Amino acid sequence: MTELGALRTTQGTASLRRAVIEDVPSIVELLTDDPLGAGRDGTDDSDGLQPYLRAFAAVDADPAHLLLVAENHGKVVATMQLSFLPGLARRGALRAQIEAVRVHADLRNSGLGQALLLWARGEAERRGCALIQLTSDKQRPKAHRFYAGLGFTASHEGFKLEL
Repeated sequence: MTELGALRTTQGTASLRRAVIEDVPSIVELLTDDPLGAGRDGTDDSDGLQPYLRAFAAVDADPAHLLLVAENHGKVVATMQLSFLPGLARRGALRAQIEAVRVHADLRNSGLGQALLLWARGEAERRGCALIQLTSDKQRPKAHRFYAGLGFTASHEGFKLEL
């Protein structure tokens, strides 16, 4: 496991690295640790991890996607997916898409989320992206203030269609 960087927080330092398959249960725990995630993610037994393991394999096999974890004292304390999307719009611009940012409840407001997103910005710049985009559920006003504080602008109205 290669460290991608050190993320400084008010409670010390976490190491950032690509997730490995053994991290999947910890990532799922982070995804379910809020009211929205608890309603759409989680497992009841070991078979319940199978969809996550299949998704992990697909993400991990594609170099356009980075599934990241921050680790502190051997424990996964944050996660984020960073994807690089080529497109014709904006004169063929490459976009960075941030998904599923989660920080363990004990480390929220410690600067870990900010450090994670600043790392993502640096990686997007290094890869030549023209912009970084993310979505955040309308029921997450604290997250919206957090992203705005990092310079993100609420520029679009998003739409989803459940299938």
